[in-house]
Amino acid sequence: MVISKGLFLQKSEKTMSAQYNEDSIKTLDWKDHIRLRPGMYIGKLGDGASADDGIYVLIKEVIDNSIDEFVMGFGKHIDISIHEKEVTVRDFGRGIPLGSLAACVSQINTGAKYDSKVFKKSVGLNGVGTKAVNALSSNFVAQSIRDGKSKVVEYSYGKQVRDEDIDVEGEPNGTIITFTPDPEVFVGFQFRSEYIERLLWNYAFLNRNLALVLNGKRIVSKNGLLDLLERNIDDGILYPIIHMEDDDFEFAFTHASKKYGEEYYSFVNGQHTTQGGTHQAAFREAIVKTLRDFFKKDFDASDIRTSIVAAFSIKIQEPVFESQTKTKLGSQHMEPGGQTVRGYINDNFGRNLDNYLHKNPEVAESIRRKIIQSEKERKDMAGIKKLARESAKKASLHNKKLRDCRVHYNTNKEQRLESTLFITEGDSASGSITKSRNVNTQAVFSLKGKPLNSYGLSKKVVYTNEEFNLLQTALNIEEDFDNLRYNNIVIATDADVDGMHIRLLLLTFFLQFYPELVKAGHVYILQTPLYRVRNKKKTIYCYSEEERIEALGEIGKAAEITRFKGLGEISPDEFKHFIGESIRLDPVILNKESGIEKVLSFYMGKNTPTRQEFIIDNLRVEEDLILEN
Repeated sequence: MVISKGLFLQKSEKTMSAQYNEDSIKTLDWKDHIRLRPGMYIGKLGDGASADDGIYVLIKEVIDNSIDEFVMGFGKHIDISIHEKEVTVRDFGRGIPLGSLAACVSQINTGAKYDSKVFKKSVGLNGVGTKAVNALSSNFVAQSIRDGKSKVVEYSYGKQVRDEDIDVEGEPNGTIITFTPDPEVFVGFQFRSEYIERLLWNYAFLNRNLALVLNGKRIVSKNGLLDLLERNIDDGILYPIIHMEDDDFEFAFTHASKKYGEEYYSFVNGQHTTQGGTHQAAFREAIVKTLRDFFKKDFDASDIRTSIVAAFSIKIQEPVFESQTKTKLGSQHMEPGGQTVRGYINDNFGRNLDNYLHKNPEVAESIRRKIIQSEKERKDMAGIKKLARESAKKASLHNKKLRDCRVHYNTNKEQRLESTLFITEGDSASGSITKSRNVNTQAVFSLKGKPLNSYGLSKKVVYTNEEFNLLQTALNIEEDFDNLRYNNIVIATDADVDGMHIRLLLLTFFLQFYPELVKAGHVYILQTPLYRVRNKKKTIYCYSEEERIEALGEIGKAAEITRFKGLGEISPDEFKHFIGESIRLDPVILNKESGIEKVLSFYMGKNTPTRQEFIIDNLRVEEDLILEN
């Protein structure tokens, strides 16, 4: 057997080496390389259901350049208009030098951001962003206006189709970029205004008095990160938000009154680093060190940070990010050869917070009481956690609830952003998804019956309830979200009353104990078809009554119509269409006007008469439709 295996390997290697020659070497131009490997430049593609989908990265890459102009003192507002699938961004900065306009939007590693005298602490550093937008757009137009003169260049799928000089006497200086994402790359995409507004608000918080106007809606911040926390904290704080600025560092934080875990909004040179990095690690360390020193007591780090909500922004010269999408900082130093990021944040934060607490003893006392309360809760939970971990460890060896995948979010593997956990009800639904899924990136967690209504309960229930404990273990979120195993957490339940109830119970669990997962855009609802309309030539799956009527119009009234009552009724061969490239996901988005506590208390609390009145007032009765075959 060994000899045969060796002979096979030798033959295989000889065949492979024969194929590797000069013909194997390919040289791609800039646009072809981006279109061939878009994930290298904009992360995942997606259809707009997720905040980190590529279509939003395209918008961000264009706005980043306009923000850098504002930071350097040019242009006080930016106009953004989105009509259907076309985006236009107009700033009032200096305008790209006319002779270099085409090169700046079509030649990789070309731009002014390499000149630290012109752009000292900018986001766009590697000369790729706008080129990626160009290459991944079906139509891309760039116009620069400087002192009454203007140049326009236009591209189609990255290929230049226009280069024209225009007289624009009296028009303010600036740059105008218009693009339409390529529908072949971003299949079935749609822009969600919630995600775009969130992106623009973050720009506003970090650039005070900059006006960003989205389709006529004005977005502006007067108080920076203080405004950010006030806008994002839903349900009460234990003491007034501490907000300070010093040189290239701004921070704001407080402890929330009804919250578990930690929540951070971290920024580098105006870029929202959603995955943290060296600056976030340094900030978390600085909080612990400063408060230990101030109270002269060696408090446990988790007791200090539990329920904290913080935002901080740092400016670094020549930052190093761990990917082109700039969501995680890798820099160790503030500038080449300068002070470390860790040392700078520790010194700056420690000095400012220590001074503040000495001047505000009532706030210091509130923080001390919170730490002691967290310490007591942690010790009370210690025994329960230990038993729960042992139970979860035993269950994981024979965990029939979880059918895991190979690639996880907390790795550096190429497909990490596609890692998905489907939470299903019952064995039949989980069986269909399990047989249809992509085993590399899609995992399945099967519920047994309806989960517990966790509203109003303490976090003790997460450990004492077997399903919640196993789900928490599968997600790997017990301590923090740094090692979250799945980027997409998808609730996959039937579109009936029981399925809707299970969906609400799961959302209650996440919002009650892990709201950061929802706020960070990790939680989704899976859409599955209600109808299958087909004849011998064509099959159309319909997700609504309107789509069913359209399908009948296309195929004809003689079509065969099947109504799916549950996920278990859909065969694995069919199910693969609904969780593959054409998957439809509805993101769970928190409405700023409705706090978490308010929403949960109404829908999941004991206000039965009020809820009954709401249901009666909003009840919709639909007549049965008689289908003619």
